[in-house]
Order: sequence, then C-alpha cells, then structure tokens
Amino acid sequence: MTLDRFYPIFDSADWIERLVPLGIKLVQLRIKDAAPDVLRDNIQRAKRVCAQHGCTLIINDYWQAAIEAGCDYIHLGQEDLDDADIPAIRAAKLRLGISTHDKAELKRAMALAPDYIALGPIYPTILKKMKWHEQGLAKLSTWRELIGETPLVAIGGMSVDRAQGAFDAGADVVAAVTDITLNPSPEDRVRAWLRVTR
Repeated sequence: MTLDRFYPIFDSADWIERLVPLGIKLVQLRIKDAAPDVLRDNIQRAKRVCAQHGCTLIINDYWQAAIEAGCDYIHLGQEDLDDADIPAIRAAKLRLGISTHDKAELKRAMALAPDYIALGPIYPTILKKMKWHEQGLAKLSTWRELIGETPLVAIGGMSVDRAQGAFDAGADVVAAVTDITLNPSPEDRVRAWLRVTR
C-alpha cells in the first residue's frame, strides 16, 4: 500500500469531517485524554467520512479502541510502544506507523517491521513541549538511507513552503498539524497542501 504524500493530523472528528472531503487521502486522528465514549464517537465519525472519501484513517495511540472499531491503521509513539500489545496489534492485522527521534528509537521501531517510520520534529514545533530539538533535513536523508524501502514521514514544523525540501531530503510523506488548524482558512491551506504534494 502506497501512502499519500500529504498526511494531516487532527485532534477531532470535526476537523476530519470538515477537511477530508476536500481531497485528503491520508489522515490521523490524534486525540489526547478523551473519555472512552468520546473517543469511540470520534473514531466512528472519522471512519465514516474516510470510508466515503477513500481516505486512509490512522488512529494515534489508542490501539485497543482501534481494534474494537475495526480500524486498520495505528500510529504509536515511543512511549506508546512501552504499553502496546504488539502481538494483539499484529493479530488484528493493524498496520503500524512509529515515531522516532534518534538511532536507538529507530532500531527499536525497525525491529517491529513498521509500515512507516516518522522522524521529527524536522523544524521547531509549537504543538507540544518536546525534549527533542529540531532534527533538520540532513537527518531525514540519514534516516532514508537507514530504513531502506520503509516509507518515511517528516513531521514537526512542516508547512506548504517546507514540503518540497522534505521530499528532496528523502521523505515520502509530509505530516502537517498546526499549519492547517491554526490557519485563518484551513480549507484554503489544505488545497495549497494538495497542490504541492500531488
């Protein structure tokens, strides 16, 4: 399965319902600290709109909820891996993307034969406080060499203007978060992303 080059990440089904119909083909639902019923509702709504529009939905972190909802793709950070039941995830035939920041994390992730590897933050990000400083484009190129054919996702501080640089450095996919949701016109921003990634 080839991943689309544009990979927005949203924190609610509201965003997914609003923006996926514009032509997004790969999206992540990343909700933090949601009550189980709220989480289930968001996953079901996101699943519905993604199915209608031929968009691949990736659920962040909540692998049990993803299995229960019949999803087919999850994304796990390094902390998530500590608690995740990888055999159960594999048994459920879930595809798996994994975040990495350094070579030790990359080695751990690659041992799980992931469906993609994410590296970030490529640029400084306002999304969350991180112990990792910006990784830079050169590190993307290093990761490209290290992971072979595994798809590589660039994340962190990415914008429409920076996308091509990430592709040139070896990324297959560019993930965007606040560049869309904090834009005065998220719809126009998504259209701009689609133009530079298609």
